[in-house]
Amino acid sequence: MFETVIGLEVHTQLNTKSKLFCSCATSFNAQQNSNTCPTCLALPGALPVLNKEVVHKSIMLGTAIDATINKTSYFDRKSYFYPDSPTAYQITQLYTPVVEHGRLEIDFEDGSKKSIRINRAHIEADAGKNIHDGPVSKVDLNRAGTPLLEIVSEPDMRTSEEVVLYLKKLHSIVRYLDISDANMQEGSFRCDVNVSIRPKGDEKLYTRVEIKNLNSFKFIEKAIAVEVERQTIAWEDGVYDDEILQETRLYDQDKQETRSMRGKEGAADYRYFPEPDLLPVKIDAMLEKYSKIPELPNEKRDRFISEYKLSTYNANVITASLEMADFFEDMLKEGGTPKTATTWLTVELLARLKGGLSLSTSPANSKTMGQLVNRIDDQTISGKAAKEVLDYLMENDSDVDSAIDKLNLKQVTDTGAIEAMCDEVIGANEDKAEQYRGGKDKLIGFFVGQVMKASNGSANPQVVNEILKAKLG
Repeated sequence: MFETVIGLEVHTQLNTKSKLFCSCATSFNAQQNSNTCPTCLALPGALPVLNKEVVHKSIMLGTAIDATINKTSYFDRKSYFYPDSPTAYQITQLYTPVVEHGRLEIDFEDGSKKSIRINRAHIEADAGKNIHDGPVSKVDLNRAGTPLLEIVSEPDMRTSEEVVLYLKKLHSIVRYLDISDANMQEGSFRCDVNVSIRPKGDEKLYTRVEIKNLNSFKFIEKAIAVEVERQTIAWEDGVYDDEILQETRLYDQDKQETRSMRGKEGAADYRYFPEPDLLPVKIDAMLEKYSKIPELPNEKRDRFISEYKLSTYNANVITASLEMADFFEDMLKEGGTPKTATTWLTVELLARLKGGLSLSTSPANSKTMGQLVNRIDDQTISGKAAKEVLDYLMENDSDVDSAIDKLNLKQVTDTGAIEAMCDEVIGANEDKAEQYRGGKDKLIGFFVGQVMKASNGSANPQVVNEILKAKLG
């Protein structure tokens, strides 16, 4: 039996308006090579000037992951030769990054927790982008010099489940801090996975393989499974030392395999040395201001449990995303109860967000959903009717009350009108009424259904139930 050992390197693009060492914009989807200047093109004589906002955002992350924040930090130069790197080196931080020795706690569905150590979070400049078009390769340098935080975990994860929980928690934290949009499709939150295996009980770390630039949780899970199977087969076949090399591999989702990309360099191969064009970064004066951070996911979850009496499960679901947590609290400002709001947000509305819709683009916004919850709570409409109203609101520009009136779904609570309908239904079904009186209690459902049918679903089911039981004796 083998144990899987996994460590992660997460590259998070910081949401600054300008690049790390120049004033070029960082906007996504700009015309190719339009956001460039002598600095990010590495023209002779151009010198880097540090974007201090990047340091501020790094301090915020360090505070959030309970890390050491070095009061003086340095930049280093890492040499490598790729077409998308016009400098032929990368400015990064090897020896003294801004953030070191943090931790992130992940939560399992059974309520248990695990702490994952974070070795460091260092600032570095992104490379450009290679575009392969048949036999021709092109380079877009818009991304060159974009500020990244590379967040490096210790090899503390043992399953793909732990990996995904860690990544989702980290993704949530950077969004809560508003230091990155963390858009995985656009590459602003991407992950390199380092995978190795070892016999259970063995503490030795064996050859690790890096799987590069994975940008979805689903692909990360599949890539780990494929690579673990490859390494396990090699070990069992006695060819582990020959086939499992320290290298960088790509995951091919179509062929369900990892494929060798290049040998994995060590620190000596990169010829690191202190960056000569940048001064040390003095962080002391920034610490007090930028270590004051907003409420984080775990804190918000605990507050929702305490303040709104949500279950731990529901609180975890709602606070996993800042967008959803804010949407939920905006719904409650309309006066609805947390319990009803939870159901109608996490079950009913989310089920209707298809075709690229999100909470931010939902036709039924938080105020509308809050008003709908109110009308359910005050029994203006039934739960069943509310589903029809929500379907209508997703397709039409309307407020809740107008939709209820247009669809004629207002719940009848007039006991006189309901009593008349109950009398009519009982009179038409005297045989079943006698059976009910004789002990067949389950027939109450039949009578309630008949009255609801007679009222076109507009009668209050609770009132119907009470009146029927009284009349049937």
